[in-house]
Amino acid sequence: MRKTADADTQFPAGPPRGKLAPLGGSAVHAVTSVGAIIFDMDGTMIDSMPWHARSWIVFMQRHGITMDLAEVLRRTNGRNGAECIRVLFQREMDDGEAWSLIHEKEVIYRELFAPRFTEVEGFQAFYAQALARGLKVGVGTAGDQANIGFVLSHLRLPTAPLAVVGGDEGLPGKPEPAIFLEVARRMKIRPEACIVFEDAPFGIEAARRSGMRAVALCTSHTAAQLDGPHVIAQVGNYTELFDMNFLETLHVATA
Repeated sequence: MRKTADADTQFPAGPPRGKLAPLGGSAVHAVTSVGAIIFDMDGTMIDSMPWHARSWIVFMQRHGITMDLAEVLRRTNGRNGAECIRVLFQREMDDGEAWSLIHEKEVIYRELFAPRFTEVEGFQAFYAQALARGLKVGVGTAGDQANIGFVLSHLRLPTAPLAVVGGDEGLPGKPEPAIFLEVARRMKIRPEACIVFEDAPFGIEAARRSGMRAVALCTSHTAAQLDGPHVIAQVGNYTELFDMNFLETLHVATA
């Protein structure tokens, strides 16, 4: 399993979260009108983070990089591929070199994860129910188009997301808000009417900077690391959200 971020990593702190629900998820805070849900991909839709970690180990061994894995994950999670490579190699490089190297790493990841592909518990059922309730659904990920295609081909969702924005489209990675704002723009919806589902501190912060509320999926970080004034629930998986009647608490905007 992936290690969580170092204790001294600082992210914007929010008020104490709601009382714990029976299954461990945070009680849902009051939410006003909602028109769309934006899912991060890795660690949020799919249980891929342990395999990303393993692929970084293989990649670093190939290139003689000795940085501690926990530090690699802390520095790279949520960033786009070119940003990750520059952080890892700790030098400037042009986009062509950076994207070539991240392509090598992601090929390793897909080869490792494909035979063991797993969604985060309850994701597809939650996705379907969100659509049934009239919510727009999009995906905003630092992953590249090859990884997005890999995930969607394995999930085989009956209805595709309305908008998908990846980390290789020329936008800065998280914690910058650009990816989430572009998803909202393509779905033709105001940022404040969106709820982001995220598993990483950089993603939670990107949601805040976007003016969006967030649900924290604590699949790879603790609830404390994914807290903030805009975080309305903290859970381990989507089954917990069903048990909390999360979607039933939302007032879905009709326009």
